[in-house]
Amino acid sequence: MSALGVYGMTAITAITAQNTCGVTAIMPVEPQVVSAQIDAIATDIRPDAVKIGMLFSRPIIEAVANSIAEHSLRRIVLDPVMISTSGSRLLETDAIDAMVRLLFPLADVITPNRYEAEFLAGTKIATPADVAAAADAILSRGAKAVLIKGGHFDDASMTDYLFAQSHEPRLFSSPKIVTPNTHGTGCTLSSAIASHLALGHTLPEAVTLAKEYLSHALAAGASVKIGHGHGPVNHLFNPQQLKTHIL
Repeated sequence: MSALGVYGMTAITAITAQNTCGVTAIMPVEPQVVSAQIDAIATDIRPDAVKIGMLFSRPIIEAVANSIAEHSLRRIVLDPVMISTSGSRLLETDAIDAMVRLLFPLADVITPNRYEAEFLAGTKIATPADVAAAADAILSRGAKAVLIKGGHFDDASMTDYLFAQSHEPRLFSSPKIVTPNTHGTGCTLSSAIASHLALGHTLPEAVTLAKEYLSHALAAGASVKIGHGHGPVNHLFNPQQLKTHIL
């Protein structure tokens, strides 16, 4: 967010112990503290967009949903974080229904990867037709739009699929970049989408710009060696000056 020139304000929902190899511990923040953080932000520096990431538990999801409604927050990007890059579970089982029921209707776009989309849709994805069927299933559960990310497909290119209630499906393709440093790519993409929505772009424009940013960040970080697992992308390959819009 900072690299794209917007001011990112964070409500911490959980504390994790993790490195490039995996997550070793998770401690959720008390729901009332999550609500207090969002209240502190919304009553002082009102967000122009919101990115929702790891929530972990049903009470935290309820706290976030209530705060979004209370403050009438908009331009909501929901990244349904369930499994980390290293394979660690980041969302309790009973939290999934709460996320679908409470947050899907509030979100402007949901950004699952292939496996998250399969879980949410209750179907396997192997072909473009499967992607469309999964997207329809997710949209039927209250989502306004869904971007199914292509990072876990075996295509020669990286193709993301945007489906929405209000327009025709759109594909966003870019060359696949060979790199071990893929930690946080999904979080980066959803944060970049929210950043560009905050700057006034339409959803398709925001996805295009966010995907372009992520591709450059992956390429810029491909040769860096950090840790023994999946290292981070290079977010700061071309940092922008802080703009007047906030996130």
